[in-house]
Amino acid sequence: MDLKLGQLKSLAYGVLTGSFISAGAALAAPVTLTVLDGSVIIAGDLQSFEDGFYVIETSLGSMRIAASRVNCEGEGCPAPAAAEGIILSGSEAIGAGLMPLLLTGFSDAEGGAMETEDRDGMLVVDLVADDGFGESMGVFTVDTSDSTQGFEDLLNGTATIAMSSRRIEPAEARLIAANGGGNMIALDQERVVAVDSLVVIVNQSNPLSQITLSQLDGIYSGRITNWSQLGGRDEPIVAYTREAGTGTRDVFEQGIFSATGNRAANNLQVVATNEAMASAVNNDPNGIGFVGFAFVRGAKELNLAGECGIISRPDAFAAKSEEYPLQRRLYLYNRSDNLSDTATAFLNYTISEEADQVVAKAGFVDLGVQRIEQDNTNTGRIRDAILSTQLAEELPLMRELVVDLIQYDRLSPTFRFQSGSSSLEAKALLDLERLVNYLNLTNEQIEIALVGFTDSDGSFAANQQLSVGRAQQVAAAFQQFAAGRLGPNIIITTKGYGELVPAACNETLEGKRINRRVEVWIRKLG
Repeated sequence: MDLKLGQLKSLAYGVLTGSFISAGAALAAPVTLTVLDGSVIIAGDLQSFEDGFYVIETSLGSMRIAASRVNCEGEGCPAPAAAEGIILSGSEAIGAGLMPLLLTGFSDAEGGAMETEDRDGMLVVDLVADDGFGESMGVFTVDTSDSTQGFEDLLNGTATIAMSSRRIEPAEARLIAANGGGNMIALDQERVVAVDSLVVIVNQSNPLSQITLSQLDGIYSGRITNWSQLGGRDEPIVAYTREAGTGTRDVFEQGIFSATGNRAANNLQVVATNEAMASAVNNDPNGIGFVGFAFVRGAKELNLAGECGIISRPDAFAAKSEEYPLQRRLYLYNRSDNLSDTATAFLNYTISEEADQVVAKAGFVDLGVQRIEQDNTNTGRIRDAILSTQLAEELPLMRELVVDLIQYDRLSPTFRFQSGSSSLEAKALLDLERLVNYLNLTNEQIEIALVGFTDSDGSFAANQQLSVGRAQQVAAAFQQFAAGRLGPNIIITTKGYGELVPAACNETLEGKRINRRVEVWIRKLG
């Protein structure tokens, strides 16, 4: 056995000695287990493969090793799909914060009961039919680490489902496809189960109420080191971050560093989880950090101020409409070659409207349709419309917009286009489905206005025309999608207001992307 004993600790849930096989036990075929980073190699005879663990007899005795942490080679290795139960691996935000409640909701929806245990730091759930009196419907093992690890486990076949707080990268998708895993961005392999805002938090004693992305860039790149540089106290800033490879850190750093290309400083305080981040900031008067929407835990939230003056608040509607600058989606991914019927049923449940209340209960932002009043002073939309209008040629359209803002409410589904693209993405189809179901709940005469906006590139007149065209494009897709499913009481219209009322600053590529949108407005007729 080639074993580097000093590195065994790298197996986070890895090697547990003491589960010795009896001397008379029959030996299985030999196998070689290699940790994914290649640092440890363990050879021996495989005794069993149960609940996602290899039990292997080595010269040091019997070892029980999590399959999600190693590659298996040799004639005794089970096939990737042979793992007992359904293995979910990846994002801590999903695995710890959302998955337990999703499994509970799925169990209830299937009329079953859950038997749970903590096994070597992993949550193991056995779903038993007939309220716990029937047979097992499936065993789920939730192995929490980070998004990158989830994709590695999916590639190696040691996970059934990858949990990720970022979208899969093209290189990761190509590797899994080459391994026989299918098209990772297909509708039946990539699912958005929730949306999330990364909330910037400080200690409750901190006098600041807002911060800009460029100031966060300065703090996390090490150029801003004292709160007095931001108008606060003359105290050193203690910046907390997550471990490298976590989806949370990746999304945050992409959001604050994309405009400058800066990198994180070496003296940041690294914490392991969202919970640890909130706890650290709550206990540090000089601390600053970032957590998912569900993990603020009593810390003080900071609004994000754009360089152009636009203020973004980390509320549920901003997350649903994806207009908050530090925005992410929470994904579940699966291979195309190893899904059981139970795994498929669970994945379908996670994106159903039935799961929305479970997502909300977990503190995340579900994908359900939300309605707000646009003339409410809390939204600031009328004020923003007036302030964003500076040229005489814009005034007639601005006056029309202000009148509409008073007459219409807004629904949260918002459709966006990449520059030069005319295709709606998978999440847009899910939003269309929920919008149809939402509208079918009323018998009143309702007008739905699909309202287009653009970024500020190009002339005002051209942008206004482009915004109308985009609205008409979404209207055509919506009417085709909803054909025969909506009553005659629903009237569809289109409008376009060009670059008026930007949702984000147009000075950055991300801001322009956010501004290229089609909103859904609603009002009662008659």
